[in-house]
Amino acid sequence: MRDSRSPVTVVVADDHEMYRDGVVRALTGSGWIDVVAQAEDGDAALAAIVEHRPEVALVDHRMPGLEGTEIVRRAARDGVRTRIVVLSAFTDPAIVYGALEEGAAGYLPKETRRRELVEAVRTVAEGGTVLPAELASGLAGEIRHRRADRGPQLSERETEILRLMATGLSTPAIAKQLYVAPSTVKTHVQRMYEKLEVTERAAAVAEAMRRGLLE
Repeated sequence: MRDSRSPVTVVVADDHEMYRDGVVRALTGSGWIDVVAQAEDGDAALAAIVEHRPEVALVDHRMPGLEGTEIVRRAARDGVRTRIVVLSAFTDPAIVYGALEEGAAGYLPKETRRRELVEAVRTVAEGGTVLPAELASGLAGEIRHRRADRGPQLSERETEILRLMATGLSTPAIAKQLYVAPSTVKTHVQRMYEKLEVTERAAAVAEAMRRGLLE
């Protein structure tokens, strides 16, 4: 668990300077976020993430060079543990799904309010996932197209925990809501990961969506 007394380190990448500056001002103005680097294209974004290893990165889906989803994929390939949130004006369910499937910690529309963006950074830094309800509901059609390979089914409790994970709740928060010990939640999560053949929560949510387990 991260030290809550330390500022959250963040890289911001967007090719539109005015938008990028606005995001940086919102983050730094919170008083607890340290923007360690900025980038205006995908290649520079990946380089900054690899160099600085921030806790969180906010990257535009469509930039010159690498797109946001490709940045997520390559960062994971290089063993970078930065949790990446994709920002985009595009809310096509297939794009959202693809970003989550590659391991993104969230997907947010560019019109997201600055206060909500700051809170999203907090959620992601604490291990949560961010996905607005309007985007989550839009994934239903995409999920139906990807239901062929369901694999092992989750138990009722595992599915319940996965749904709560998808809303961004931490393990202690899930345990409190379900009136169980955090260790119990961790046990269910581990079994769920084994069934879904993943190693972290964003990938678990994406895989469960692909298999139609979260409808």
